[in-house]
Amino acid sequence: MPPPHRIDKQPVFLLNSKPWRENSLRLDVFSRDHGRIALLARSARTRGSELRGVIVPFVPFSASWYGKDELKTLHRAEWLGGWAQPQSRLLFSGLYAHELVLRLTAPEDPNPAVFAALERLLCELCTRQAHTAALRRFEWALLDALGLCPDLRRDHHGDAIHPEALYRIRPEAPPERITQAQTQDIAVSGAVLLALPEGNLHHAHALQAASQMMKMLIAFRLPHLHTRNVLEQLQQFKHRLAHSAP
Repeated sequence: MPPPHRIDKQPVFLLNSKPWRENSLRLDVFSRDHGRIALLARSARTRGSELRGVIVPFVPFSASWYGKDELKTLHRAEWLGGWAQPQSRLLFSGLYAHELVLRLTAPEDPNPAVFAALERLLCELCTRQAHTAALRRFEWALLDALGLCPDLRRDHHGDAIHPEALYRIRPEAPPERITQAQTQDIAVSGAVLLALPEGNLHHAHALQAASQMMKMLIAFRLPHLHTRNVLEQLQQFKHRLAHSAP
């Protein structure tokens, strides 16, 4: 007889893993149909465990689990194929995406749109070099799917966004059409707002405007991000090395 409350062959992404007791792992995964799930992978750290090569970040795997408590028991994990692991800066981008999903989503709150956005981003991080636009698209898709950002499709009057207009962006208000930006404003063109959902940001100024806007919207929800801080420290260190070289 199968265990109670059993879920079989659910596509998941590993968000985080921590040692659990002597040879097990506590996993945080994001599943396609069940949202964020905490799993206990028994004996996953033993040398002969079949799970060691399957439970890896950035690529999807199939997970089966059971249990009705907050911490479920992983029954089986299977490789789904996918893509190679990201390298260097792309690795930090993947970790950053994982941190956003881990900290913004509620446990066991189904959201297939978040899973789809994460899958699309990780695929692009691992198969393409140009990824900045994809990262901005993911940030927007994540906040939008969770209802944590203003509707960027219409302005504060309910009018459709005009590509040639300028808009002031605030965390909890629709875009406000303005004629001139003030120093303290986060202002972007309508063209950037319209291009962001699909990541169609082909010019440097559009990417910069989208990055500034998304950084503000995310910081409103998560003022302190570990991965962002680490990346900024590495960039500062690299800058100091470049200027101190003979």
